Amino acid sequence: MRLIKSIMTVTAMAILSEAAGNLDAQASEWGCQVLLCASSTNPSWHGVPACHPPMDRLIAAMTNWDFSWPTCPEAGTGDPGYQKYADCPAGWSVGHREVGHGDRSEPDLCVKQGGLCGRRDGCSATVSIARPVRDDPYYFDIPADGAPAVRHWFNLRR
Repeated sequence: MRLIKSIMTVTAMAILSEAAGNLDAQASEWGCQVLLCASSTNPSWHGVPACHPPMDRLIAAMTNWDFSWPTCPEAGTGDPGYQKYADCPAGWSVGHREVGHGDRSEPDLCVKQGGLCGRRDGCSATVSIARPVRDDPYYFDIPADGAPAVRHWFNLRR
């Protein structure tokens, strides 16, 4: 509840600043709208009609070569983070495929030692599976009144 109140206060401050005609405040208002929408969880921003204009604007702006994230300085969050892959299951570690001449792929595998034995092939030393991909790969870490920041995951699929 405290987090929602903080975000609403920050958004209200940005809107009031924008009303004063400050161009930086306009960018800040948009950044605060993006932050507020991205942190919506039940429903996600997709289910909040008021979130479609700022998030659609963000998705469109990301195609520009000079894109930079709109931020909400009043919230102290900065740009969001991005993690394409989820954690590997318990007992597995992150691995990479070799893509030629010793080059490695992105960390798209989960690996563990031993395990599979067959009558013909003996035992394999390493077993690998595809690393799970996150449904919501972007996140904001939102500070919460003296407590550790709360991580809010989101996606930018329309």
